[in-house]
Amino acid sequence: MSSLRCAILAARAASSKQGSDILVLDVREVITITDYFVIVSASSDRQVSTIGEEIVRALKESGVRPVRREGEAGARWLLLDFVDFVVHVFHEEEREFYGLERLWRDAPVVEALETADASSG
Repeated sequence: MSSLRCAILAARAASSKQGSDILVLDVREVITITDYFVIVSASSDRQVSTIGEEIVRALKESGVRPVRREGEAGARWLLLDFVDFVVHVFHEEEREFYGLERLWRDAPVVEALETADASSG
């Protein structure tokens, strides 16, 4: 499965657990460590954890597992590193504070949920 399809699957999994403001950024031309960032907001620490668990579960079904997980203890910013794409699940306040979208503003946004819906139908 391509890194884009995996990133879209992660975005859809986040959406299924009411993740909000979901973005998939194509960072291939901006950085060399990964292809895509998936950025998701959650309204509570518990929701951060729930979204992360759902993303891991959905991708595991496709044979894809994270090589690194960070932030599970505090549950305010969960990072799931799948090498070709990285998922960031933020509590809303942390997302505003760290502003990854501003940091990587030159990266094109992939319309993840629309693309995923179109490819499945």
